[in-house]
Amino acid sequence: MTDSEVSVLLHCAAWRGLLQSQVQVELSERFNRQTDPSLEHQIEEVWTERVSKEPWLFNGSKFRLHSFCLTSSSSVSPKHPPCTHHMPLLDCAEQQEGELKHSRQKMENLCINDSLHDSVQSSLDKRNRPVDHRENKDRALSQYALSIYSESKSATAERPSKNTDDQEAVPLLTLRLGLTCYKDYLGTNWSCRVAELRQRGEEQFGDPLALLAQPLGVGGILCTDDGQVVLIRRSQRVAEAGGLLDIPGGHPEPKVVCERLGRLVCEEQISVDMMQQRPVVSELFSSVCAEIRDEVNIPLSSLGEPVLMGVALNHTSAGRPSAEFYISCSLTSDEVRTLYWKGGAEASESTEIIFLGRTEVLRLDRSSPLWSELCPSAKGAVLLYQTVKPDSERGRSRRHDAQPIAENTST
Repeated sequence: MTDSEVSVLLHCAAWRGLLQSQVQVELSERFNRQTDPSLEHQIEEVWTERVSKEPWLFNGSKFRLHSFCLTSSSSVSPKHPPCTHHMPLLDCAEQQEGELKHSRQKMENLCINDSLHDSVQSSLDKRNRPVDHRENKDRALSQYALSIYSESKSATAERPSKNTDDQEAVPLLTLRLGLTCYKDYLGTNWSCRVAELRQRGEEQFGDPLALLAQPLGVGGILCTDDGQVVLIRRSQRVAEAGGLLDIPGGHPEPKVVCERLGRLVCEEQISVDMMQQRPVVSELFSSVCAEIRDEVNIPLSSLGEPVLMGVALNHTSAGRPSAEFYISCSLTSDEVRTLYWKGGAEASESTEIIFLGRTEVLRLDRSSPLWSELCPSAKGAVLLYQTVKPDSERGRSRRHDAQPIAENTST
């Protein structure tokens, strides 16, 4: 199935998704957006004009996804590190039909090193949702609690035991991350001149995405105890995709990582050398649970351990990437509905909650009437869910001992 609004950059079908202990990041300023004097002036102009109309906008720091390295499941061994090579360029149909249809064969036999520009160039992201200051509300405390839990889980998962095979303990995916910000996103990915920026990036740096912000978002396929997938209808007051159906999601926050490491800094002062890779991975996984809590009003104690399905690209915002997760919930759909209507911290961002059965989600395609109501981020997550099937029997047995997220409100 193809859709011009969205495509899959990376999927983890060979393992039915990845746990936190199987993911690592490489942080470097080399992975930041390339700068250009004329472009920086344009970005400032766009930001000044936007803030004059919407003074509540907040220029938060974000992680920039530059590229990734995914290991073959058949070649993982502590003695044999992941090998990498560049994937050939594919057109949109080949990417969707080839990667999605033949995912397991590819992941079992290939070591993949793919940059974002390969995927975007070869094919026609909600977390494409712009972020304002409300995203930071109560965030440091919640993320800190989630991260403490996540790191303890990682330490347990990474210790060899008789019940843990080698490939479970070795990182299978490396995400190469730099830093960007919301202002740069508005002035590049969301710019009316994005085609020109791609051309300039190709000409000046050999990379059509070199001048784009490419902030990494997160989103979650949330499944209730009675087998229902949660969708929420976006408010007309949000900046993008108003009125469309979405999944809960947002962004991992660099500032949260810095605060957890004891560095209280302004957003504009954050740099990659202030952070460490494990806390960044922890923030990537825990942030999606915090978004579910804030948007759907589900307590963290009712959520299972996030499972990374892959990364989808939103082509309505120049191929903006979003890491999509599967999260189980111990509550029924009726219990979730009741909590939603009581209102969470970010209740104003949506107006309705809708439930779809697992089977219905697996069958969704462009011919389904509901497909046209989905925003790009939700489409990308559905494509990954259909491909990875993280809640299949194999996936459940592999993660049978995963513990729910623990709520921690201590200061």
